[in-house]
Amino acid sequence: MGNTVIRAENLGKSYIIGHKIERDGLLREAITSGARSLVRKGIDLVTGRPSVDRGRAEEFWALRDNNFEIKRGELVSIIGHNGAGKSTLLKILSRITEPTEGRVELDGRVNSLLEVGTGFHPELSGRENIFLNGAILGMSRVEMRRRFDEIVEFSGVGKFIDTPVKRYSVGMYVRLAFAVAAHLEAEILVVDEVLSVGDAEFQSRCINRMSEVAGSGRTVLFVSHNFAAVRALTRRSIVLQGGRLAFDGPVDAGLAFYTAALSRSGDVRNWGRGNDSALISAKLLDVGGEVTDHFVPGTSMQFEVVVETTGMPGMSLEVILRDQHNLPVGFYSSATFSNMPLPTAAGRYQCTIALDELFLAAGEYNIDLRTTSTSIVTDHRVDGALQFLVAACNPGDVGYDFRQDQGLGHLALRLSAPMRFVPLSSDGIPSLHSDERLR
Repeated sequence: MGNTVIRAENLGKSYIIGHKIERDGLLREAITSGARSLVRKGIDLVTGRPSVDRGRAEEFWALRDNNFEIKRGELVSIIGHNGAGKSTLLKILSRITEPTEGRVELDGRVNSLLEVGTGFHPELSGRENIFLNGAILGMSRVEMRRRFDEIVEFSGVGKFIDTPVKRYSVGMYVRLAFAVAAHLEAEILVVDEVLSVGDAEFQSRCINRMSEVAGSGRTVLFVSHNFAAVRALTRRSIVLQGGRLAFDGPVDAGLAFYTAALSRSGDVRNWGRGNDSALISAKLLDVGGEVTDHFVPGTSMQFEVVVETTGMPGMSLEVILRDQHNLPVGFYSSATFSNMPLPTAAGRYQCTIALDELFLAAGEYNIDLRTTSTSIVTDHRVDGALQFLVAACNPGDVGYDFRQDQGLGHLALRLSAPMRFVPLSSDGIPSLHSDERLR
């Protein structure tokens, strides 16, 4: 394979998913359906295909027709909405599951962190699990002893290293699991969304460690919805849509492609619902209350949201404003910021949210909407519920267009009072009796 460590050819994975069976049909329909099922099963038996009762189940392709190569030492992010096939792809690359069609070639050992405590035995201590993971990778006991102190120091669980991991908190689990995955000598490191469990300081250390791993010539595959981390760590992105590879290229272009895809699908997507609430629709409004897809800097941002609730107390409506790379710019919570939870009487409601004046830089933006309980647990979330454009931003009325792509941020900062320059004396004291003022 030369310098290529991962090669996928026509890679696909299918699952059999069940459906609810209707029991109120006519006898004639039931006999006809049964006869068709027997014929199909006979064909499956002759052709050697798995037998599927199509009246009760359906074949679902989580991945299909994927072709790509990854070189040694590359840092690659895999991007896509929930259900796009990211985790399925990582499981195939980690040899946890076999593909249904196609093949994947791997040159080197793979160490994976796909969920909290992957590869850990709950009854064993942290120390024993470290050596167990090393043995699974084929490392000798001498190699493990050499790495052991470094792993424990990075994880920060040294005090509990001889305690069974079933007694660890989620944070301790993640710290030790990542420390083991990142320090054992595998040629390919695969990391899924689990880093979102750790705190900001730990996530920063993990990103730095993954950069070091790639710098040593090993390959890193990274899945995350934290696009700030994706941009900081990776240089190449693979975007999956509906189980197929839709984009493969530079990370900034990949994020832009993903965001644009969200915008295109916004009007036709099934928003679904949560357990106690459902976001039904959302519209951006201009200053006159008319529906628009453009925002004028310096005006109040207003949007109309239709939401359903079961009446669960303490539910909050929350807004996340994102830039053209899908990075968060601003946040609002009705319950936390305004003490305005969703109504406690069950029903469907329309509400208008009006935010303070914003001088947003020119460019594209999108808004995520979500409902939460106790400001912690997300009940229903719609990513990219609204998309809009800021055509131009001229905060000083001097013909200057302040844009996102200048790399200076997303908000033009405005003065609340005129700026003044007061002369100082030789000893640094303002000249109070001087009438000279430079403005």
